[in-house]
Amino acid sequence: MVGSKLDPDCVIQDEAALRGLYPATHDLAIKKCQASIDKHARAFISRSPFVCLGTQNRSGKADVSPRGDKPGFVKVLDRDTLAIPDRPGNNRLDSLSNILDNPSVGLLFLIPGFDDTLRVNGRARLVTDPWLLESLGVNGRNPALAIVVEVETVFMHCAKAFRRSRLWDPDQFQNREEMPSLIEIIHEQSTGQPGDADEMKKLEAALEESYKRSLY
Repeated sequence: MVGSKLDPDCVIQDEAALRGLYPATHDLAIKKCQASIDKHARAFISRSPFVCLGTQNRSGKADVSPRGDKPGFVKVLDRDTLAIPDRPGNNRLDSLSNILDNPSVGLLFLIPGFDDTLRVNGRARLVTDPWLLESLGVNGRNPALAIVVEVETVFMHCAKAFRRSRLWDPDQFQNREEMPSLIEIIHEQSTGQPGDADEMKKLEAALEESYKRSLY
């Protein structure tokens, strides 16, 4: 394995060695960190239709989960508190189980077309208060619960990653048909064999139908 060939002397072991590889942090990068949601962070969250939720269990095993809905689906309850509706998914409950183990979470808010992002770190709880769930409902359907985050740090993140990746550039969009479909990938991963073409088409049609019926 390639990993086994890595020179152990070239593995960073402490923060002093890490920071020795980089120039000192710009003063503005330190000062930009806020302890609560100001008007700029609130405006960013109100425009965002997508957030990545980072969690860990008590042993440190990490997970990142995508969460998406109409812009502003994450509700700002006050300067120190956010609420994320838990919409229907695959019911693995990885992130939610992790929060029960370890409430520390990291959030990354994205806005299509924006190269900068918003990062929020805090402590999460799983909440079923009826008034809150009703305020997060869509088309008369309330989420099973809300992930309520007590904010600890908030800051804007610069555009370098998005500029390098050209993520929003249509010229960089790739043809999804150049890879197997989601159903085909999962079938082969779970059985070790490619699926029958007709069977895959039926499963893909069923998946699309479930998207229409169970987004909320």
